[in-house]
Amino acid sequence: MAKLKITLKKSVIGVNEKVRANVQSLGLSKIRQSVIHEDTLAIRGKIKKAEHLLSVEELT
Repeated sequence: MAKLKITLKKSVIGVNEKVRANVQSLGLSKIRQSVIHEDTLAIRGKIKKAEHLLSVEELT
């Protein structure tokens, strides 16, 4: 299964609490922090909610 490298590129200050919770549930807390997750529908949904704050790369 493919993996995704997710990076927080903008601050969560002033963002809706639900979006902030999604970013935290992805394991991100600091700007320019990156995590690697499996490409699943649940992860894709969390990314979609916060796509304006995140950068996503597909790893092979």
